Formats: sequence, C-alpha cells, structure tokens
Amino acid sequence: MNSASTFDLLLSLPPNMCRHLAACEPAVARRSFTTFDPPGRQLGSGGGTAYVLEQAWRESGCADFSEWLQASGKLIIHGGGESRRLPPYAAQGKLFIPVPVFRWALGQRLDQTLLDVAEPTLNRITEAAPSGARVMVASGDAFVRLDGPLPKIPEADVVFFGLWVTPEQAQNFGVMFCDPDHPETLTTFLQKPSPGEIRERSRKQAFLIDVGIWLLSERAVDCLMRKSGWDAERRAFTNERPDTYDLYGRWALSLGSDPVERDPEVAQLTTAVVPLADAEFYHFGTCADMMQSIYELQNIVADQSKLGAVPSMAQPRQFVQNSEFLAPLRREENHSLWVENSCIPASWRIAAENILTGVPENEWALELEDGVCLDFVPVEGGSALRVYGYSDAFRGAVSDSATRWINRPAPEWFERRGLTLAAAGIEPDTDLQVAPLFPVLESFEEGFVKWMFAAEPEDSEHWRTLWLEARRLSARELSQTADLERMYAQRATRRQAALPLMARHVEHSVFYKLDLEATAELYVGDLPDAPALEQLRNPMLALHDRMFRAAVLRRRGDENWKTAEREAFQLLRDLIVDPYRDQPVVPKNTLLKDQIVWGRCPVRMDFAGGWADTPPYSLEHGGAVLNIAIELNGQPPIQVFARRTEEPVLTIRSIDLGLAEQLKTYDDVRAYDQLGSGFTLARAAFALAGFHPDFNGESFASLEEQLTALGGGVEISMLSAIPKGSGLGTSSILAATILGVLSDFGGLAWSRTEIAQRTLALEQLLTSGGGWQDQVGGIFPGIKLVKTAPGLTQEPEVRWLPDRFFQGPEKACMLLYYTGITRIAYDILSEVVRGIFLNSKERLDTVDAIAQTAFLCHDAVQRGDFDGFIAAVQQSWRLNMQLDPGTNPPEVQQILDAAGDDLSAAKLLGAGGGGYLFMIARNPDAALRIRQRLESTPPNNGARFVGFSLSETGLQITRS
Repeated sequence: MNSASTFDLLLSLPPNMCRHLAACEPAVARRSFTTFDPPGRQLGSGGGTAYVLEQAWRESGCADFSEWLQASGKLIIHGGGESRRLPPYAAQGKLFIPVPVFRWALGQRLDQTLLDVAEPTLNRITEAAPSGARVMVASGDAFVRLDGPLPKIPEADVVFFGLWVTPEQAQNFGVMFCDPDHPETLTTFLQKPSPGEIRERSRKQAFLIDVGIWLLSERAVDCLMRKSGWDAERRAFTNERPDTYDLYGRWALSLGSDPVERDPEVAQLTTAVVPLADAEFYHFGTCADMMQSIYELQNIVADQSKLGAVPSMAQPRQFVQNSEFLAPLRREENHSLWVENSCIPASWRIAAENILTGVPENEWALELEDGVCLDFVPVEGGSALRVYGYSDAFRGAVSDSATRWINRPAPEWFERRGLTLAAAGIEPDTDLQVAPLFPVLESFEEGFVKWMFAAEPEDSEHWRTLWLEARRLSARELSQTADLERMYAQRATRRQAALPLMARHVEHSVFYKLDLEATAELYVGDLPDAPALEQLRNPMLALHDRMFRAAVLRRRGDENWKTAEREAFQLLRDLIVDPYRDQPVVPKNTLLKDQIVWGRCPVRMDFAGGWADTPPYSLEHGGAVLNIAIELNGQPPIQVFARRTEEPVLTIRSIDLGLAEQLKTYDDVRAYDQLGSGFTLARAAFALAGFHPDFNGESFASLEEQLTALGGGVEISMLSAIPKGSGLGTSSILAATILGVLSDFGGLAWSRTEIAQRTLALEQLLTSGGGWQDQVGGIFPGIKLVKTAPGLTQEPEVRWLPDRFFQGPEKACMLLYYTGITRIAYDILSEVVRGIFLNSKERLDTVDAIAQTAFLCHDAVQRGDFDGFIAAVQQSWRLNMQLDPGTNPPEVQQILDAAGDDLSAAKLLGAGGGGYLFMIARNPDAALRIRQRLESTPPNNGARFVGFSLSETGLQITRS
C-alpha cells in the first residue's frame, strides 16, 4: 500500500527577506529551505531552479545529488525578483504580500500572505503527483484556486497545468498548443504569442495558458541541470554558478511533439498537460494585477445567502488591512484603493488607484491625486518615502521622456520642481530602478510629502533643498536595506489594535469567519460582551463567539474557558434539538395485546467523507459521505423488539448484555445525559418519541399518567451483535432502530429521513455529538453517496450507486477484519468539533478534502473503476490520519504491516483507532495470503475476520 509522497519546500526569495525570514515569518522559516540568486547574475528561471536545487542539496549534507533528489519531492517556489511593477512588496517578496480575508471563506488568518493562500493548491497537486515526479516548480507571483476534484495526473517527464482562456487573455502568458481530441498531449509551447498567432494555430489545435506549475521527473531535472551548466561528475556547475537559462522562453520551446526550437536532448523528454477545468488563475505581477486579483477573489461567491454575517453588497475595489483608516470613501470615485500597514486620518482625501503602505501616524490633510501611491519604508536612520505611480514599470533611463514615474514622463518631475539631474547627482542614462530618488528622514512634514507627489508642486526652495541634501535611496537599495523586522512589528501592532473593533461588530465584519484559533493567539484586548443568540441574524455566530472566548481565556490561563466552551456545545445542541421541542409528538398505542414490533438494521461501512457529516461542519458547509449498508455473517446485527405491558412503566432490556431497567418517572427518562446512567440511548429515544414533556404535545402530570392513558407500558428489547467501539456506526444505528420501532409502535409514521434527523438530535441529547452518516448508512440500503445542504435541517439526499464491486469478482479482494482493539470516538469528536467551531484552517481544509474524496469515490464506483475506488479509499484513510494521528495506533499499523505488499488499500471504519478494518487486497490470491497470515498469528485473542454482504433492505420494521 503506497503512501503519499512528501515534498520539501524550497523558496527563492529576495536577499533581504532571506536574511530576516526567521524573525518575520518564523513558521515558514522552520519548514523551508531558502536562498536567493547570487548577486550580479541573471540566472533566468531555469538557471534559478538549478541553483535552488544545488544549494538545498549542499545544505542537506547528502553526498549524492541523485540520492537526495529521490529521498523526497522538492517544491520550488520562485519568489525573488525585483518586483519593479509592484514596489511596496519588493523587499519582502510577492510571496509575502498580505492578502485580505475573503468574505466568503472560513478559516483564514488576518496575517495571511499570498504563500498561505497559494500553497493549498500546490500541496493538493504534490499529494496527487505520480511517483516519478521529483520536483514541482511554481511561480511566486500567481495563485491557482481549485474548486473541485483535481484531474488524474499522468506520468511524464514534464507535466504542465493549464487553463482554457481567450487569445486576448493568453497573450501575456506561456501558451500550450495541444491535440484538440487529446488536450493532455502537448504539441507546441510558445511564450507570450500574439492573439493573431494564437488564433491562427487554434484553427487546428486547442490551446491553454501555462499557470506556472510544472512537475519534473528525475530525468527532466537532470536535463535542466545540464542545460544550466551542471557537471554531474564534478557535482558542481562548470562556471561555479549556473549559466543563464530560461524555463519558459527557452527550455519549454523545445518540448512537445512539434517544438518551435529543436534541441535533441530536450526532445527526449516526455510531456503531458493537465487541463484544470474547475480552476481560476490570479496574477500578482503588477499593482493593477494585485488589485484585480484580490477584487475577483473577494467576489467569487455571488450568492448572498452564502455570505453569512458579511454585508451582501459586492466588495468594492477598496482594501484596508492592518491599518487605522478614518478617511471618507466613495465606492466608485475611490476605486482601486489599497491601504496596508498605515494610519490614514479623517483629514485625508482619497482619489482613485491609490496604494498606501507603511504610512506613519499623522495629522496631515493630504489630498491625493489619481494614480499616486505612497510607500514609507523603514530603514536605518528613519524612513524612506517612496512615491510612485499605480502603473509605473520602474524601467528605462531617468532622462527619457518615455520612462514613466508617478504616471508622467520622468524628466517632468525634475523640471516642475526646479531640479536638474546633475544637481541631484544622477547620470542621465541611469535606470529608474537604480536612481536615488527616495529621501530618508526621521519624520516627514505634510508639505514635503505633497511636494513629492503633486502634479503641480509648490515652488519651494525649502523642499528642494531638503530633497537634495537628504540621504536618498533607489528602489533597488530600498529592497536591499529595508528594515523588515521593524515593518513586520509595526504591521502586527496595527493588526492587534484592529481586533477588538472587529469583534465588537461581529455581524458586519468577517471576524467570526477567521481562523479563530490563530486569532486567539493575536488577541490581546479585552473581550467585548458576548452577543445573545436572539440578537444575531446568524445563530452560528454565537457558537463561534463562545468557542473563541474559550480559546482566548485558555491562552490566558483563565479557568473560565471551560464554561465558555460548554456554552458553545450547549448552543449547538439546542440548535439541533429545539425544532423537536417546538414540534412535539403524541404517541398512541397502535399494537394489539399480543403483537410485537420487530426492527432490524444493517450496519454501515464508510469509504469516504466521514467527518463531513458532523455538526457544525455539515451545518455550515453541507456534508458528503459515501458508505454501504452491510449485514454481518448473513444477518442484520442490530435488532430491537417492542411490545405492550400491563404495568405503566417503560422497560428496557439488553439481550446481548443481559441487563434490564424500568423507567417509572419523567426524571428516569430525562437521565439520558447523566453520568453513570444506563441505557442512555433508549432513554433519549423514548424522550424524542414523546415519552417526556419536553417532546410531548399533550400535558400529563407524570409518566405513569401518560402510560395509563396510553393503555399500558412499553417494553423494548435490544440486540447489538457487534463489539463496542466497532467503527460500524453501531450506537447511532441502534438509536435509529429504536426510534423506528417506537415510531411504528406509537403511530408516528416517521420516514427513514425523519428517523435519521431525529437520531442526530438524539446524539446531541446524549452530549456525545456525532453526525448523520452512521444512521443514514444503516437505515438506507445499498451503496450510496449521501449529501446534505448547509443549514440546520440536515435532510439527506441519497444517490444510489451500482453494487457490482460488492456482488462481482472484486468482492473476493475485500476483507473485513475485527482488530480486537476498541476506541470510543468521543474525545477525538470533541477535538475535531472544537477545531471546526474555531474555523481551524488545518482542520477545515482536511475535512473539505475528506468531503471531496466522497465525490471521487462516487465517480469511481459510477464508472466501474475499481482502481479509482481503491485510490479513493486510500486517500480517505490518509486524510483521516491527517485529521487525527490517533486514527492509526501502533497496534493497527502492525496489522497493516503484516498484510504487507498484498494490500492495495485499507481503512479503519468510523473514527478509527480500532474496531473493524476494511482491506482491499491486490487480487483474490493476495486476499487469501493476508487472511492466512493474520489467522495464523493474530494480534490478540479478539481479532478475527468477519463475513459481510451488501444489504438490499436497510432498516426493516414489521409486526407479528
């Protein structure tokens, strides 16, 4: 059974950020290798990739480069470069652009960066990469968002990922031309072709843009290294550093079946293209790109009902982060506004296309002009004021009128201020990027700032002299000398100052959509008063609020965190149970004296999607699970009987435990959530079926009075022929069967869907929590995909699937093994639910992936793709272990090790940790060998194989 490959993170960053990464981004520094291109050398993307690999290999201490490459995959993200067209983030690199929280998303952080939002897609690809892929190369100024399953990735030396676009959109990217009948086959790669050329070629070929994500095999890496000057025998570059070599403008042009540049060595490499149908591409190359990409990302979700507490009107092109912003704004006139790490008082007047970064506290009354951008950069001796234009490219001679600075010909800036290049000590042919334009001062005056950017500046000798005599730095020098630690500290201070204000306006901010676990670590202010549930339009906000308070108090060492957490869980219980209190039932006796109601139900095996059915996740996202109803050794293992009794009491008997108990009062029934109380499932079922005032539509003084009116008592006898902690959903299915039997007995006529929904409420009454997949998996027959929509009413939509795998020859490869190890899911359930309450990004991302796996599994079963089914089960198991490492304890791993290479996939059923283990062998003979090994040397006295068969009936209820 193969495990997913791991990829080490290798980053190419600006030199200044490399030196300060551990202080500025410690979490990234701990899990990555970082380097930068050697000074004075333009390596190109190919040479840069070779250099990163060589530097990381030398740092590892491994003697052999090939051995190091094979040990793990390498994810290289190129985040260096001078960022001429996006100046404010040149020093730290575009990878660390602060990205605003998306109003439609859960689990994001206020301190998130482009790397944070881009990495999940890259990780999904590396996890699905074929075994031959050793290196992924990705661009650090782009973000690909996947909205759906990832297509299968073929094995090839170079794998490209592409998007379908128009010729006009494609002209600024690498374009892959492919066979229209087989778009995964690369014919030709062109770098930034014209729309006309694209249209001409598209007469015979399909085309996609390259999204800047490549997978390379070891053979491809060897080729690229040689093209960059690598001498494998000497284990060094011929010229000490890589030769200049470009991936996109040279290497790629020699790939494909009909390349535009012929290179026999490169032509030997196989290629493949993966079209990403459900994906979006966001570029961060320029100021305008950044603004447009963030605007589009914010408005991905147009359905206002899915935006929760966030105002439903479309997000304007105005973004304020880590800042105190008080200036008046108009949605249209002040478009394309970016304010970050700044203080903007009410006295400012904003225009359009303004980017404001690092602005210090001030009382200025600045009136900005369209396209003017201000960047205050902390450096030694104070701050530098970088003034630039929204569309400036920072390229070209400073004396050339074609060179633009602050949206005008660069020479005009000097002319209108009565300055000359000679007086400024700047040679006429100096490139704008290296011209010393930006003054460094301890503090700035309003008049000087305005003089720096104004189209018609004041004729002031004072400001002229100040600029001429100040220490001035170029854009390149600002990147090299910016005090990044001071910049990050200032940003953190301003972010923390904004948190209490956001928390006080929960219904008008994204606060409770944040990763509240991470936010609790940032929160230093006093907690505002807790909002009452009835005050909130979205009741889920109150749950997040209580759990957030618990997280903050826990970090402060305040024992009151336990009370806040209990309140959160109680609110969740009430949201699920209250509808049944509000719509009580009236059970009647519908049995003849000698009749018995007999309920029997299969159990369920879950293959994919488990955890996605669990509140609060399913309430906010909807759930998706693929499971199957099974009988064990030819019998439904859950059975419940009900009959009338003369005595007005409720009697509960357990056939398998040999125990019995009578409930004589409503308090006896209500004891379902009390520690030490027996038969809690049956007590709660009786309550929900109307044998307690909380859920009964009539008024009785006592249980005895109610049962007397009913015509006598009720006795139920239960049989669960399965060990406790089996992972087969036993307790939930037993609860559903009891409810089904009581519904029949009392004439309540509940459907299977209603029984499933009431079982969800029953588990909340028990305070054990849990989702809906167990009961749905058992009471509905066959193999099926079960979905629910977001909302408090979790109504399952069942899609039945063909059962050929469980009735045909594939069944001979399947084994069900009781491990003899039991584990109750309550503790892990509480941990996972806590993480979901707190919008923990790690947990939400994992549960999202688990839900997606249900659809992958569905598609495989629908297509009759047994290998795809195996892959989905394997992925489901991996994700379950990712969610909870305790899912696979050492004792279980020993069983898997004993199965060895005969095993294709395996998964502990349910929450894992023990119970029943589902295994798929490579073939029937392999299944026989696994059985023989485990039967000859069982791990414990209780371990055993159990026969299973698909149930075509699900829950059955009949009368004698």
